[in-house]
Amino acid sequence: MVEHDLAKVGVASSSLVFRSFLCPNFSMSSDISKPCNRAESRKYALVTGASSGIGLQYARQLAKRDYNLLIVSNENSIFTRAKEIEEESGVDVKALERDLATQDAAKELFDYCTDNNIEIEVLVNNAGIYRNSDFLDTDENFTRQILNLHVFTPSMLIYYFGKGMRVRHKGYILNMSSITADIAVQRLSTYSATKSYLRSFSRSVHIELKREGVYVTAVCPGAVSTNLYNLSDSARKTGLRLGYMVTPEKLAQKGLNAMFRGKWRVTPGIINHIGVFLIKLIPTWMLRLVRKWEWY
Repeated sequence: MVEHDLAKVGVASSSLVFRSFLCPNFSMSSDISKPCNRAESRKYALVTGASSGIGLQYARQLAKRDYNLLIVSNENSIFTRAKEIEEESGVDVKALERDLATQDAAKELFDYCTDNNIEIEVLVNNAGIYRNSDFLDTDENFTRQILNLHVFTPSMLIYYFGKGMRVRHKGYILNMSSITADIAVQRLSTYSATKSYLRSFSRSVHIELKREGVYVTAVCPGAVSTNLYNLSDSARKTGLRLGYMVTPEKLAQKGLNAMFRGKWRVTPGIINHIGVFLIKLIPTWMLRLVRKWEWY
């Protein structure tokens, strides 16, 4: 009888230890009969623009790293993506349909996390837009959107969530920039300028926060095989074969690896590095000539 009771105590103790391993928030004095909520035992990663393309890949790969997710997009398909990721990985995925190209978007998103007790350990500022046109021929609404989406909203998200990361001495921030940040590109004047801001801002905040345990990384890719550029399938295949284009899956992997290693910047592909170096050597008068003869 005594041996039987001792065995029961041993099983119960083992169960408590096992549950405390699975659930860091679980107390040894907690009621063992209550189910363990794995969602409460993980931190959350916030990914903007996560309904497709690069953002979706960031979300999926963070889920594989056992992060719960808060994914945000202005597209209704974000709820379908959330369900898919949840079924694939078993993590908790919350989805929000939000227009992040507004002045209040960052504060509203931060307030949502505060009200719902969601602690963000990883912030991925991925949401963005693109249009190939001269600056003065671009409509005013688009110009406001791209400035808010690429500059104001990611800056304020870092401002709000970065403070908590600094207090906890742990956090990761990834900003999606571009190789156009290094070069002035006609017909992409606002796009390249805002991406330049993200790159420069990322470096500055990286320097400020790394000693606090918060890593900030700028991902500066060349062309990515997504629907953003409206390229044909054959053009995508050629770009991937020649190496100046990368898949969203590979880019997300390289971006996250660089972020978790504490690098301030990553540009995948040696061809992109060479291309930026060569383009920087082109004088402005030659670019004006290209413009004059409509070579681009």
